[in-house]
Amino acid sequence: MKRRLINWAKPILKKMLGIGSSGIDELKKKGLKVGRNFNMQSGCIIDYSHSNHIEIGDNVTLAPNVHILAHDASTKLFLDYTKIKNTTIGSKVFIGTGSIIMPGVTIGSEVIIGAGSVVTKDVPDNSVYAGNPAKFIMQTDAYIARERAKMNDENTFGEEFTERVNVTKEKRRLLKQMAAKHGTAYLK
Repeated sequence: MKRRLINWAKPILKKMLGIGSSGIDELKKKGLKVGRNFNMQSGCIIDYSHSNHIEIGDNVTLAPNVHILAHDASTKLFLDYTKIKNTTIGSKVFIGTGSIIMPGVTIGSEVIIGAGSVVTKDVPDNSVYAGNPAKFIMQTDAYIARERAKMNDENTFGEEFTERVNVTKEKRRLLKQMAAKHGTAYLK
């Protein structure tokens, strides 16, 4: 009985949360605006009931379990009304695992949001923000320049080292060894 209930509820919950292969298409039909090269990884939630209040630009990646909200129901119990705000994400934006984008926030372009961040205020272009609440860390171009300076022939690896191409045990071992030696490895 329990298993049957779970099997019955799972597709309904996925639909409500906008999860699954048709989730984005359904959210777009409801008014969600999404640009080119949008990459949403597993477990992300885009406000299903108010997706028409969300706009996402080009070249945006949502790491696993990101939540993007356009409503705040904290007032429903007391006022019998839910607050609705427009939420906007610019172009060339990476939002790290487990981050929450609160209703009404505008995230500019060329932005990195660190994993686990709660974004409660607008984020300007060319910024790295992280934390709860998210705070300015540095400019994106400075962060990228710093990381580029750390890259060398020994700690930088091509696509043949990724899981996408059935990487060998030896390549996994080498990648792990170089990450330990240099503190970080860079993978295409």
